[in-house]
Amino acid sequence: MELHSINVNMTGRDEHMPETERFIRTVKVRTRAIVNTLLFKILPNLLIVEIVYNAVFWLICLHKEGIHPTLSPRTIMMEPKIDFNKHCKLQFRTYAQIHKQHNNSMIPRT
Repeated sequence: MELHSINVNMTGRDEHMPETERFIRTVKVRTRAIVNTLLFKILPNLLIVEIVYNAVFWLICLHKEGIHPTLSPRTIMMEPKIDFNKHCKLQFRTYAQIHKQHNNSMIPRT
């Protein structure tokens, strides 16, 4: 790592990393904000995981400070770029209604 001028900032026991702690707090705040807008009292664990993933995904995509002046960390580390049609059409927690094949009976249609 020294050949590539990469500095490793190691912390010892009972030391703090303010940047990391701030990022974790931001993820928690965004996750809490999404959870409190949902209409459900109890959430499945998988949904909570996806909410956290969503918060981290957008924080990393839109992060402006880093090793490159214009590219986000996600753009540098991962090959697929952000696609508006795939990633920006619906917000997390958007209500989507799916229509099923139906007839004139009284069974639910959506």
